[in-house]
Amino acid sequence: MIVDQILASSIVLTTPILLAAIGGLINRQAGIVNIALDAKMLAGAFVAVIVSSVTGSWLVAVLAAAGSGALIGLFFSLAITRMRADMIVAGLGLNFLIAGLIGFVLSWSFNSSGTLRMPDVQLLPKIFPQSLSSVPVIGPMAAQIEPVTLFAWISVLVLPFVLSDTRFGLRLRATGNAPQVAHAMGLGSKSLQDMSTVIAGFFSGMGGAHLALASIGLFNEGLSAGRGFIALAAFYFGRNRPIPTALVCLLFGFLDAVQIRMQTAGLPPKLIGTIPYFMVLVALCWAGWRSVRARERAA
Repeated sequence: MIVDQILASSIVLTTPILLAAIGGLINRQAGIVNIALDAKMLAGAFVAVIVSSVTGSWLVAVLAAAGSGALIGLFFSLAITRMRADMIVAGLGLNFLIAGLIGFVLSWSFNSSGTLRMPDVQLLPKIFPQSLSSVPVIGPMAAQIEPVTLFAWISVLVLPFVLSDTRFGLRLRATGNAPQVAHAMGLGSKSLQDMSTVIAGFFSGMGGAHLALASIGLFNEGLSAGRGFIALAAFYFGRNRPIPTALVCLLFGFLDAVQIRMQTAGLPPKLIGTIPYFMVLVALCWAGWRSVRARERAA
């Protein structure tokens, strides 16, 4: 029973990381390292709670959250491609800027310090009947699936085809992997990079909506909890390939579910809460070591 609950929680906890990782992976294919995924997730969660409360529609809230992430992504990309800002510095600055703006709006408009609770917030509906939870292992996981999670995993399955067998995907990869060739062919590298960053913002904003609307129905300034950086580690460790990246995200989701379960068992919460982030550090070290080994073999 405990194992079933952990696996079911893993599916829910994986989704926001997976959505941000998909966006970051697409952005990376165009040659942009997007470390501002966390900012777009936070903005998406904030917008989702407000729109869900005002409209009474989870679908409108999710689309609004994704749209807000895409808009932020556009401004972020223009700063890099048109104004030649350093992508790492711009990404860090955007993370602080969005967090600060949201904190200001919470205080100024909602008279709140850190947490936003609104009435009639519509949560994401479950796709399958809850009676499935009685089926061992698979049942509890299936019972937790909602439309955003389904969309995330469908995107994972479709993305390899998009990147390898479509004109857009091939041009995107050429922009990131061979920019001089792409420029010589007149592919419009800057526009492709802008589009990829907008897509990354779209997915990250949707991930933020999932954080806010999957179960809790409220916004907190620490809601993203660094999941954007975990997503960054996931697609690096997955070598920018969709399926391996998704599996790494699933591992992080599982670790997150385990640490939550361990906290409820009475173990020190701050110590146990470091488990997913420690594994991110291990994953990045492993990826770096593997990259060095590959270069040595090539030499």
